[in-house]
Amino acid sequence: MLDLDLAFLYGVETKALNRAVDRNIGRFPDDFAFRISQDEWKVLKCQIGTSKTGSGGKQKLPRVFTEFGAYAAAFTLRSPCAQTMSIHVIRAFVRMRQVFTAQEKMGKTVEEIRLFVLKHSNQTDREFRKVWNAIEKLAEPPTSTEPMGFKLKY
Repeated sequence: MLDLDLAFLYGVETKALNRAVDRNIGRFPDDFAFRISQDEWKVLKCQIGTSKTGSGGKQKLPRVFTEFGAYAAAFTLRSPCAQTMSIHVIRAFVRMRQVFTAQEKMGKTVEEIRLFVLKHSNQTDREFRKVWNAIEKLAEPPTSTEPMGFKLKY
């Protein structure tokens, strides 16, 4: 999550969030928060439409927070909004993890149903097979095992 998005959620200015991180840098190892590279920033600027760089614009590269960094920021900031929102952020990440786990379980259940249906279905039931194939595609877990983040391929 970008620093500007996290600052918005916690009800503080982006510079206040980054200042708090800089003052408590020991709470933010690289797997909690990091600055994106210049190349990543160029790509991101094109996608989200940010302010100009230089005078009046963003002076430093944005900081990116992982799940753990968002937690650490909540405990570092002292605003009442940050304390309240930290609970919501934690619940959102926990819910996201539950959804991924449920998706994995659903994939196993879908396979069992598929085997049953194939055993008892009529070979000429093409429409059912089309629907079933669409359901299988939706139930497939993500294939990427790479960590989340920005990567540029040249």
